[in-house]
Amino acid sequence: MIRTRITLTLLVIVMLSACSSSPDRSDNEQRKAAETNAALGRQYMDRGQYEIALEKLKRSVGFDKTYAPAHTLLGVLYETIGEVDKAESEFRLAVKYDPEDGDVNNNLGAFLCRNGYSEEADRYFQIAVDDPFYSTPGIALANAGSCALARNDLDKAEKYLRQSLTYDNKMSAALFPLAELSYRKGTYLQARAFLQRYEAVSQLTPESLELGIAIETRLGDTERVEWYRNELWEKFPDTMQSPERENKGRQ
Repeated sequence: MIRTRITLTLLVIVMLSACSSSPDRSDNEQRKAAETNAALGRQYMDRGQYEIALEKLKRSVGFDKTYAPAHTLLGVLYETIGEVDKAESEFRLAVKYDPEDGDVNNNLGAFLCRNGYSEEADRYFQIAVDDPFYSTPGIALANAGSCALARNDLDKAEKYLRQSLTYDNKMSAALFPLAELSYRKGTYLQARAFLQRYEAVSQLTPESLELGIAIETRLGDTERVEWYRNELWEKFPDTMQSPERENKGRQ
């Protein structure tokens, strides 16, 4: 069984000049201050300085509680430090304040899918795709497909994943789950083809190598099986626990 691969897309937050916090500032100044602090929070998050990032992001929503990107960043940060309930609250606030935005809906969907609420997540992925200004609908479709695959809805998963490839035929987030899906359906040559397309655009992972072992075992290509085993051993020796691991979830 593959680990559900869900892609988070965060809005690029433009740094603006800092403003002093006077009580009579205009709404526009409040928004600028919120943007500035959110941008600083994002920078500190990227550097792993989570405590300072949290301070900046809280300050951002303090200036403007309706600024959805700050709530999204708070969601990411809380999830990163293991405070899942707070993360969910922030992702939902982002959607509350910008209900049609593709990024915030994809991010809430991604969070829900990662935490086992794949059917609810589907709704938010669909809203993201329907946003005409959303720049990466293929990502939301790939996420929706991976989510459907996680709950073993193979037909819906294939529909979403193939739609995702119409936006970008090299999208690794769609190619790998399509390889897994094809394997589950027993179409092993197709699974091999999708996996090879994935390998052409993405780095090898323990999951992709294990899937390769499983596919080539079914196809009877012992040389390829051995190649995948060697790559797994050389690149990820800690994953080589037992032969049973290779086919776990793929019976």
